[in-house]
Amino acid sequence: MSRLGPVRRIVAGPFCLLLILLAGRPVLADDLRLDPHPKAVPTLAFTDQDGHPLGLEPFKGKVVVLDYWATWCAPCRVEFPHLDQLQGRLADKGLAVVAVSLDRGGKPLVDRFYDEMHVAHLGKYLDPASAGATALGLRGLPTTLVIDRQGREVARVEGAAAWDGPEIGKILEGLLAGG
Repeated sequence: MSRLGPVRRIVAGPFCLLLILLAGRPVLADDLRLDPHPKAVPTLAFTDQDGHPLGLEPFKGKVVVLDYWATWCAPCRVEFPHLDQLQGRLADKGLAVVAVSLDRGGKPLVDRFYDEMHVAHLGKYLDPASAGATALGLRGLPTTLVIDRQGREVARVEGAAAWDGPEIGKILEGLLAGG
């Protein structure tokens, strides 16, 4: 038997639905703020699509948008096309979007997801043991870190964001220009 009375169930149901719908909304540009005190990023380990061990070393000197996500995560699905477009637009300026899947099912799930979402610009990176998520103290998915050219975390967004939007683009282009 439910501990909620009939009136509370009527109120709780729509409230929960509203929370689920809001969780998938892109954040506003105002939600991305550069931290005036950049933080060191711990050593991270994940693999590329071929299973080769990798970390952030190959991206040294680039502005990195490091996104932790999963195929089952609804807000991740909302955000992914934005990340793909961002990579396509700013890769030649020194930006690297590193989207790391935490799916325990590994590459087959990620391959299916990329096909389904028509991903054109992003590499496939995997961390099925969630070691990076643990090292970074992630609280939910998606979580995206912006890492400057010096390898420091300058921003963190928890939840989906419109990464290819003009306001966030200006912030990232400022970082790419050295600002």
